Amino acid sequence: MIFSPLSIPDVVLIQPKKIGDDRGYFMETFRQSLFEEQVAAVDFKQDNQSLSADAGTVRGLHFQLEPRAQGKLIRCIAGAIFDVAVDIRVGSPTYGKYVSAELTAQNGHQLWIPAGFAHGFCTLQPATEVSYKVTDYYSPEHDRGLRWDDPAIGIDWPDVTRTAVVSGKDKVQPLLTELSESFSYIQK
Repeated sequence: MIFSPLSIPDVVLIQPKKIGDDRGYFMETFRQSLFEEQVAAVDFKQDNQSLSADAGTVRGLHFQLEPRAQGKLIRCIAGAIFDVAVDIRVGSPTYGKYVSAELTAQNGHQLWIPAGFAHGFCTLQPATEVSYKVTDYYSPEHDRGLRWDDPAIGIDWPDVTRTAVVSGKDKVQPLLTELSESFSYIQK
């Protein structure tokens, strides 16, 4: 596996190695010891999976508050997504900035997003499935969000979002300027 920190180095793109032959391929998608060595020592608690029927479906930007904050390891298992992490750690030099990666079933890439980031994605193909591991259980009382199209963040979403399919909940999430202080940046 290749582990590549993005321009916000706490977010890491992981490229598993595919071993292929005429039958198809084999790919190791997670190894705890390697993840701990290259990224962070975490304890995944729950696996989630979503299916989005239409291209241009936007999910996010979501996060959970402490003490139920979640780190997420995102993987696209069918179709393709434009995946985004927004730094919402107050005091961070990259507060309000985002990083993105294209994750597809074909490329097998994964994105590690630690707690302190809002996460979202848009589907680039119909019938896209996303699987992700999280470091804490879903907690409705700690569940929060941020507007996916906040101009202050300025995410350069793909053209497919011009006719975005967005949930009612995600349409009314607060802007970054309206967000209460959720996470503090701790310099390493």
